Amino acid sequence: MTLSHPPVDPVQLTADLIRCASVTPVEGGALQLLEGLLSGAGFTCTRVDRGGVANLYARWGARGANRSFGFNGHTDVVPVGDASAWTHDPFGGEIIDGVLWGRGATDMKSGVAAFAAAAVDFVRETPPDGAVILAITGDEEGDAEHGTVALLDWMAAQGERMTDCLVGEPTCPNEMGEMMKIGRRGSMTCWFTAHGVQGHSAYPHRAKNPMSALVRLMTRLEAAPLDAGTEHFDASTLAITTIDCGNPANNVIPARGTATVNIRFNDAHSGESLTAWLTGHAQAVEAETGVRIEMRVQISGESFLTPPGDLSGLIADAVEAELGRRPEYSTSGGTSDARFVKNHCPVVEFGLVGKTMHQVDERVEVAQIVQLKSIYSRILRDYFA
Repeated sequence: MTLSHPPVDPVQLTADLIRCASVTPVEGGALQLLEGLLSGAGFTCTRVDRGGVANLYARWGARGANRSFGFNGHTDVVPVGDASAWTHDPFGGEIIDGVLWGRGATDMKSGVAAFAAAAVDFVRETPPDGAVILAITGDEEGDAEHGTVALLDWMAAQGERMTDCLVGEPTCPNEMGEMMKIGRRGSMTCWFTAHGVQGHSAYPHRAKNPMSALVRLMTRLEAAPLDAGTEHFDASTLAITTIDCGNPANNVIPARGTATVNIRFNDAHSGESLTAWLTGHAQAVEAETGVRIEMRVQISGESFLTPPGDLSGLIADAVEAELGRRPEYSTSGGTSDARFVKNHCPVVEFGLVGKTMHQVDERVEVAQIVQLKSIYSRILRDYFA
């Protein structure tokens, strides 16, 4: 079959996106570049900017179609750090010996380029009975308050809907095709502030040491595992990330101290249940020590699972057909914007190898980008077959 348009090169598109210095929340021209490509292929594009964040919604096909396959991803990237430590310009998009270098090469401009290229070629080649939707944000690496959440809020208000969604984050630890995500652990952070009574370290009975109370509290929190894991999740974890009081004197018991813990939790818990658990321990230490303990909790995302079924099977079948290996179903890793999409429709994640994401000298093998486009193209063909 002869195409009236040449196929979109996902490698070149990735390189062009890398040259857009879109460090959160700067748009950097990345969404403008994609909007031009998608509009030219017949996608209806809408900028859904909110709170100083740029987002792009693109739909090919009728609103309210009986089925619509969506891709979600982000074009924002983390800062480069020490630019002089990079082997190549972090925003140069250079290809050397089959490797594409630059910030966002792995996380996740390659994923966005692959699904955008696959979507454009697909609707031009075989216009589907349904809709193809791309929801792309510029705020995944930041606070994520005005990115995918804004897109989903806008979609709800406009009557736009994805039937199923694939998030193109890098999911493979070491080799292409080895893993996909059917869920993610929840994430929350708790900041404790202990208020005691300052005093001389030679007369501790005249003071109330907030640091002793915090150490006791941290010991309680670490005393027993939160759980032993569930059917699809590893055990939940709690990490103490800081204990501090900023005290420069070694003979003064401070009046105040702080501690922070981060919890990554599975589907045996919720943010609410863990907040109650933390509160109970803090209140117990208050009663034991007489030191008042305040808490502040931020729940970045609840745990979620898309049970193995048609969507995960579709993705796994496509990977196996293209690469000859079937990906493992996993819920490991940190959070992603799938935690927001799961309230809208079934969602899974599949992307390339993520070994260098967020590192100095972030890079990707160009062959992986080509493979990823082929997988996404097959997913679209099979979904609408």
